[in-house]
Amino acid sequence: MSEAAKWYVIHTYSGYENKVAQNIEKVVENRKLHDLIQEVRVPTETVTEITDGKTKEVERKTYPGYVLLKMICTDDSWYVVRNTRGCTGFVGPASEPTPLSEEEVQSLFGIDVSPSIEVNFGVGDRIKIIGTAMDGFVGIVQAINTEEHTVDVLVSMFGRETPTTLPLSQVARQDD
Repeated sequence: MSEAAKWYVIHTYSGYENKVAQNIEKVVENRKLHDLIQEVRVPTETVTEITDGKTKEVERKTYPGYVLLKMICTDDSWYVVRNTRGCTGFVGPASEPTPLSEEEVQSLFGIDVSPSIEVNFGVGDRIKIIGTAMDGFVGIVQAINTEEHTVDVLVSMFGRETPTTLPLSQVARQDD
């Protein structure tokens, strides 16, 4: 086959992305279709969640309900993918397989960004400072800088409003 493999997107039932990817890989292995379906990916990203001062790494699906395939689109490869349990069809007009452009593939795989951070508070929320000399003080969030992993807080100390910058790991949302 002289045709080059291209990336395609298939739509799945929500929550079945990994199962669909495993089923396709199993069929490719059993039927020896490695030359047609070369790669199956469920796009994920690692997100750092900070909840109550505790950080943890969480793997999240970048595009829930979708699986990416690098394949040569033939009747056999189309049939295998389309008849996989949990797969609702290809993404494209009238569910016809439409390959991703080079720019789309580059934006999906080419740029390795640093993991993003999610916090459970926002600007204007009340937070409590933990694990520092100001342990127990309450402040109002003024700004959140996820790139530097810091938060700017306006803390009321000794009758004065004092702005301070703290690491994200040293603040926790204060539930009223």
